[in-house]
Amino acid sequence: MRGRVGTGTALAALAASALALGLAPLALADSYSWVEHTTSESGGQGVQGAWLARSGFVLFGLAVLWLVHLRTLRWRQPATVFHIVFAVCMVGVAAFSLRSWVTGAAYDAIEDLLHSECATVMGFAFAFGVTAVAFQRRSRGQRWRALDAVAVVASVVLPIWMSIDGSVDGAVQRAMFVIAYLWYAREALTTP
Repeated sequence: MRGRVGTGTALAALAASALALGLAPLALADSYSWVEHTTSESGGQGVQGAWLARSGFVLFGLAVLWLVHLRTLRWRQPATVFHIVFAVCMVGVAAFSLRSWVTGAAYDAIEDLLHSECATVMGFAFAFGVTAVAFQRRSRGQRWRALDAVAVVASVVLPIWMSIDGSVDGAVQRAMFVIAYLWYAREALTTP
């Protein structure tokens, strides 16, 4: 199922994921701020409406796995492995939820830790995967893409920004997600 149908499936799953994560704040308590609180917190432990954000994570992971299937011959190694790791970790952040943003809410510390570990590995896998695809493309005589550089720089700079200024974590993390969605959509639309 490669070609138009395969590409359409990947793009539809990416769009459904983005829609779920975009709408998730509307399903949450008024104390949730999309600027201050992360997408992970919108899928947090014990949060009413968290299913929407978690569904977005799962759809994103499945979309990337499908895209890997479509692009394996073009991406080759190690890019394919990095994007598989990204996808599996994206599903992992849905399976293991972060603690709620609500102060004093009960949570499972192990699950919170597993979520954070999956998110960290996912970030590195994305950066390395994008870099590997860019080098693979370059080895075939193709030009560098600005979106590749933006994606790699964002995957390094934006998490640092989040660690420095926690008041805008949600907005900054959403910017990372938008860049990742754009990068994967561009790859889906690129002819093998």
